[in-house]
Amino acid sequence: MKKSIAFFVVTVAGLAVVACSSMGGKTAPVGDVFTKEKQAELTPDRALELLKEGNERFVNNDMTVRNHNSQVRKAVSGQYPKAIVLSCVDSRVPVEDVFDRGIGDVFVARVAGNFVNEDILGSMEFATKVAGSKLIVVMGHEHCGAVKAAVDGVKLGNITSLVNSIKPAVRMTSSFEGEKSSKNPEYVSAVCKNNVKNTISQIRKRSKIIRDLEKGGDIKIVGAMYDMDTGRVDFY
Repeated sequence: MKKSIAFFVVTVAGLAVVACSSMGGKTAPVGDVFTKEKQAELTPDRALELLKEGNERFVNNDMTVRNHNSQVRKAVSGQYPKAIVLSCVDSRVPVEDVFDRGIGDVFVARVAGNFVNEDILGSMEFATKVAGSKLIVVMGHEHCGAVKAAVDGVKLGNITSLVNSIKPAVRMTSSFEGEKSSKNPEYVSAVCKNNVKNTISQIRKRSKIIRDLEKGGDIKIVGAMYDMDTGRVDFY
């Protein structure tokens, strides 16, 4: 009877591995989390490459299979993320999935329109100076509702203040040739890209801590755009 039970358990485990393989997933070591030692060895360029590699897996539906229960327990004693990603709150942009990252791999800051304020700058300073992350990614996306609201000059409750933080990107796109309207996808896309550029500029301008870390080569700051049609992230 005991042999039968043991055989059944082994068989089920084998079927689970086969199932993961058939879904195109890569089986990660059980409970594998990023450690302090691995983070110390990581360079900003390698951190960026890891995100690019993860996004490639996401695009190709080749996501890593992870044991989240084990990761949760192993991450209790500390966190050593590779990067901090500033993204829009858009529910169609699942940051950890987009880069195929597990628990403890990345800090994620989210606000509609992916701009920075004092709180987000403080979070970035914690992520890099205190927690040791090597990369800051500012990621916008096409069809951004917050950007469209800025283009249209929407005034509604606290959204008004939020929109004002994105308006510099609208002004940066004044030379756009064509219809300057939220109904023009090409114009909205141009404003979205300028919004990412403006956010990066604000990070460097308003945070001496981050500016010094970048100058010393300890971190890298990059912009990115998420393509909602393909799931691909283009960095620039």
